[in-house]
Amino acid sequence: MQPNTRRSFLVRLTGFLVAGGALVASWPLFRSLIPNVLYEPPRRFTVGDPNRIQQGVTFLDEQRVFLFREANSFHVISGICTHLGCTVKFARFGRQQEKTVRAFSFTALGEFHCPCHGSKFHGEGTNYAGPAPQPLKWYRLEVSPADGELIVDLDREVDRDFRLVV
Repeated sequence: MQPNTRRSFLVRLTGFLVAGGALVASWPLFRSLIPNVLYEPPRRFTVGDPNRIQQGVTFLDEQRVFLFREANSFHVISGICTHLGCTVKFARFGRQQEKTVRAFSFTALGEFHCPCHGSKFHGEGTNYAGPAPQPLKWYRLEVSPADGELIVDLDREVDRDFRLVV
């Protein structure tokens, strides 16, 4: 063991100063890996006055969801394919082809088709063809108490029999 001398103290002090300086100098590099701004659309957003929403299906491009209105009943289905995240397209049935889905007690106006890999989903979002492993998600829909507008919450999934009646 070496006795504590002035020289050994200065060597250790220099080592600590160099290590501290390297840490301080590299901090901006590590900080640049964490973004300051989140460039994602909000997970909770307003759709508008329920009385102004048209009957049938409305696709909200920015949020990639389908808003359905049947009389005074509303529901929202995700437009993101559960296979690899492509945006599905809604294919309307002809008048003679409308299907009644008894499990969820509503009449399907059409079905969803994924243009990327051919997955197909029934009108309520259940997958029945292609590589999609799961059905499309349904999201919570509520009325704002402040102004009466519809609010979609993408952080809260709901069952396929959920309907908001206004």
